[in-house]
Amino acid sequence: MSSRSHVAGLRLTTAEFDIRLSSTPRGARLARRLAEQQLAVWGIPYDSGSARAVALVAAELASNAITHGRLPGRDFRLALALLPDAVRIEVTDARPERLLPNPSSARPDTAAGLGLLLIDAYADCWGCTTRDAYTKTVWAEVVSA
Repeated sequence: MSSRSHVAGLRLTTAEFDIRLSSTPRGARLARRLAEQQLAVWGIPYDSGSARAVALVAAELASNAITHGRLPGRDFRLALALLPDAVRIEVTDARPERLLPNPSSARPDTAAGLGLLLIDAYADCWGCTTRDAYTKTVWAEVVSA
């Protein structure tokens, strides 16, 4: 966990958590547990609506990273940031060429794309960025109550 000072044009980040996890189902489960634990460290109780929403979004993003963004031998990265009014969840995987589909194209009779509908429902904003040729980061922000 680290603190950042306020820089003009950037949001103030009060606390951060960052870890690399194996691109396996175990890594995805661990991402959810670590998110819950870190929120408790930051004073957001396990049983709060914010904690449940962040845990669900972190789990879904991690699951997507190991399902659609996995390359053999490459981990995924989970990062959390406690912002003044929200928690930001970022999951970075090794497949920048696989951008996210539009969640409105998900059909209820199939499982494909339903996770993005969950993220859309629980996150106040979310998106996908590629900063280099080797990774993509899917992020979401959940307003903390």
